[in-house]
Amino acid sequence: MDNAPFISHTFGDLVVDGYARAAVQSYWRIDQLHLGFDLGGHPWDFMGVPNWFISHTHLDHIAALPVYIARRRMMQMDPPTIYLPEVALGAVQQMLRAFVPLDRGRLPCRLVGVVDGDEYELSRENVVTVHKTKHTIPSVGYVVWERRKKLKPEFVGLTSDQIRDVRLGGTEVSAEIRLPKVAYTGDTNPWGLDNNPVFYQAEILISEMTFVSPDHQSHLTHKHGHMHLDDYVARRDQFKNQAIIVGHLSTRYNDAEAMRYIERKFPDFMDGRLWVWL
Repeated sequence: MDNAPFISHTFGDLVVDGYARAAVQSYWRIDQLHLGFDLGGHPWDFMGVPNWFISHTHLDHIAALPVYIARRRMMQMDPPTIYLPEVALGAVQQMLRAFVPLDRGRLPCRLVGVVDGDEYELSRENVVTVHKTKHTIPSVGYVVWERRKKLKPEFVGLTSDQIRDVRLGGTEVSAEIRLPKVAYTGDTNPWGLDNNPVFYQAEILISEMTFVSPDHQSHLTHKHGHMHLDDYVARRDQFKNQAIIVGHLSTRYNDAEAMRYIERKFPDFMDGRLWVWL
């Protein structure tokens, strides 16, 4: 059985699977974190992921939502949880209700409307925060944080027995630290990056580079809520990420043409950190 297309690469302890082409379909999965971003399409292999975070409701980012929910119901899997911009919650609920008589089956899921600054706990180790971005309709990005416990400075140097005694005395000996593991911008112009500095700090950044040709000027790209290759050139020194994944290239370019433009500006692919999802 042929699957919807996706590309896979391993970055440290995480595997990123996905595909994104502007006006076609965008979907990303990180199986180890039990989550995905956007549902413009839905490979059968992605069905086991129980949590999906939607950046905005353009069809190339949400069209497969009813299919995904119906597949999980058909396979007798638990209803998934879908996070999406709060302003779109009512319309998405209405869309799913419309599909129920058409499909002659329930579409059980948990829909959660999100706004900038929200935080959601996925597990003891991971939380997801919501960050406003800038597109032609309301949009958000997401950051997945890894939580760890670290011994407080005042207890460093104590023996394990001493630390145990302090803890038994009712004193908390450790503090939570958070590391931004994965950031996803969805579709946005550079405002979405610049107003969310954590996007530049995450170990893995998944973002968009819709336009790459000099013929497609940056200011017009920004007006339509997207980013241009030149935006990455201008911000090269700000990216501290270990991996920078860019997709969502315009269908105006074929793959070879897009790579020629990118290689001219980034012959070293940002010291090997830039991954073009083609």
